[in-house]
Amino acid sequence: MSWSKLGNVFNPKVTKKDWYKDTFLTPTPFLKDKSTIRVYGGLRDAEGASRIGYVDIDANDPTKVLKVSDKPVLDLGNDGMFDDNGVILGDVVRASDGSIRMYYVGFQLPAKAKFLAFTGVAISHDGGDTFKRHQETPILDRAPNGHFFNAIHTALYENGKWKFWCGAGSKWQKLGDNIYPSYSTWYAESENGLDAIEVIAECLVPEGREYRIGRPRVIKLNGQYHMFFTSDTLDKEYRGGVAISEDGIKWRRTKINYPVTVGNGWESEMACYFAPFVVDNNLYACYNGNGMGRTGFGLVKYNGELINYGNEATNT
Repeated sequence: MSWSKLGNVFNPKVTKKDWYKDTFLTPTPFLKDKSTIRVYGGLRDAEGASRIGYVDIDANDPTKVLKVSDKPVLDLGNDGMFDDNGVILGDVVRASDGSIRMYYVGFQLPAKAKFLAFTGVAISHDGGDTFKRHQETPILDRAPNGHFFNAIHTALYENGKWKFWCGAGSKWQKLGDNIYPSYSTWYAESENGLDAIEVIAECLVPEGREYRIGRPRVIKLNGQYHMFFTSDTLDKEYRGGVAISEDGIKWRRTKINYPVTVGNGWESEMACYFAPFVVDNNLYACYNGNGMGRTGFGLVKYNGELINYGNEATNT
């Protein structure tokens, strides 16, 4: 797989507004209409808490920014709720009734752990300009596979069933003076995508010097599920990889070139959180650079021929 970098499309420090200071975490593309790709992401305030906003880019020229949201589309949760100290993506998908669902990760700061992170859902009826929480409690909460984190990162509706790929974990890794979450990727499903989510199987686990592997972004390419993931190692090498599956449950890592590697400037230290999307049969992806998004997000484009995309599943 051959890719071309299209550059740093959006830097929040350049266009910052009064409700955020920096960072565009976990960029998540959504085809708003034929001419507009809306990239949702988490924007941090001075205290480090993230609210979700968006950047609209031109579908015909994805390097061209059309609009930046004036205010959050999803703010912090109420005090004491699971999402009162930050919200990030998640995934954004169009439901059969025309509404748009935002699966998001809510953060809370407990007294005896670094943080907790569980999944909520918010729904938009105005084309994705504003979202209202479906409920104030998580739809994917603390569970045996995820004592501290249980986060949906891809939602696909396929054959009458909602399928989810998540990052979940119950451990912490101390490196020097810092403590980091340790997690792996999991598959879950639900009939309506809003409740009774059943965790089915673990997909990918850390290997070698990795201690966490997550942010699974899954799409269908040529009849196969492709998962683009991000891992971190004991040497603090924050990088991405690709895995392939025939059923979305059993995965194998591949040697396919991950489309993003570190470069210069805004991505000189880190390239992560790859999020692929397709427009007019062209495959692109947004991703974060240094500081997990402190320099915003960039784009890459796949140079080869793309066929049979999205016949069985959709997340747009």
